[in-house]
Amino acid sequence: MAIMKVIEILSESSKSWEDATAKGVVKASESLKGIKSAFVQSQSVTVKNGKVDKYRVNLKISFQVQ
Repeated sequence: MAIMKVIEILSESSKSWEDATAKGVVKASESLKGIKSAFVQSQSVTVKNGKVDKYRVNLKISFQVQ
């Protein structure tokens, strides 16, 4: 039986929500081993001068505890 742990992270990108998600997973994988899934809990943007500046995602990362 595998034991899983879930952490929550916030990631952002100037390109898209998809890019913010990918960047968050890549960064988390630098220090976490055995990542099995990422769930986008919420999406938001920051606005600068009336335009979208950054795309943000709140991710729940699941990984196997060893």
